[in-house]
Amino acid sequence: MAETAQVNTAEAASSAAPSAAATLDAEMTKYKSAADIVHNVLKQLVDAAVEGANIHQLCIAGDEALEKGTGAVFNNKVKGVKVTKGIAFPTCISVNNAVSHFSPLPSDPLADATLKNGDVVKIQLGAHIDGYAAVQTETLVVGATAENPATGRQADVVKAAWHAAEIAMRHVKVGNKNWAVTEAVAKTVAEWNCKPVEGMLSCQHTKNAIDGKKRIILNPTTEQRSGHETITFAEGEVYGIDILVSSGEDGKARQEESRTSVYQRVGDVTYQLKMKTSRAVFSDVQKKAGSFPFTLRVLEEEKRARMGVQEAVVHGLLRPYDVVYTPPGTLVAAFMFTIALLPAGPSLITHPPVWYKPEKVKSDKELQDEELKELVTKPLRESKKKNKKKAGEAEAAN
Repeated sequence: MAETAQVNTAEAASSAAPSAAATLDAEMTKYKSAADIVHNVLKQLVDAAVEGANIHQLCIAGDEALEKGTGAVFNNKVKGVKVTKGIAFPTCISVNNAVSHFSPLPSDPLADATLKNGDVVKIQLGAHIDGYAAVQTETLVVGATAENPATGRQADVVKAAWHAAEIAMRHVKVGNKNWAVTEAVAKTVAEWNCKPVEGMLSCQHTKNAIDGKKRIILNPTTEQRSGHETITFAEGEVYGIDILVSSGEDGKARQEESRTSVYQRVGDVTYQLKMKTSRAVFSDVQKKAGSFPFTLRVLEEEKRARMGVQEAVVHGLLRPYDVVYTPPGTLVAAFMFTIALLPAGPSLITHPPVWYKPEKVKSDKELQDEELKELVTKPLRESKKKNKKKAGEAEAAN
């Protein structure tokens, strides 16, 4: 009986292993499908981000393209249930010293804002398939080309942000701590006399969540640092790494005239809303966005929507994504990527940037730190030959 039990246990373990691998493969397929959609929408928006383009209309076009893209895939029911899919982060287009989350409504004072040559433009958006989300941000300089590259502080801040993203993705690996990313980003952008935007967060992604509890913080204040938990990256995890860099001296940002239009439901808070309008709006939000961030544009009446979200925000049911700005005259560049820590090593879920090429940004500064220069040339995951060599050296040493 003991032998039979051992055999059955072994068989169960061996049959469970492929199942776990199959589950991981299925999840990665959904992540990658979402990333493909995000990439295609980014290509459309980058092409459309020219002088005179209306920011409000670009945001609408981005969201419509995300809905169309997600609507075209995974349409077969699974065990009789439709696969949920859609926008994981609404299209936001933030210009110059606007840090992020700018996605204006028709009535907003800045709804008529248009792009100008030389503007530093951040485009952020995300899609999800079955709750598995890919979110990406990239930065472009309007009108800049390889023949007529961006220069000066425009070039500095964009190059700093891109190199910091490249360095960050090489620090997000199993066994590393979140503080390694924080310090590496700060060290990298200093080479261009730039600063990470204070207090910006990157979060773990799980099914139906892009704001997991394991987080990385950029340029924290003393108070933020003391209150921020140290975490260790582990196999099987997925992260959205958001690198935001300012050309200013300290990276500080604050709210200004822009009205908040992006919100997200807070999953672990319950409260019985008192106003009928608030209840109706909150119910509509849950149906249309679930647990993902949404823009008030998805709700039918803007005035009713703004009134309805107020009570939910006050009582913690909704989290606002405020639009913040660094000081006038400064610039912000951002690159966000989604990365998975797989058994074979780190793997980028999102695509490389559509617009960014080194020849489009001409700075008189370059990466000088030898350690960082070496790191940025390394692949995200080591080859199997190198791993075998290391294992052999370790055995020989023992």
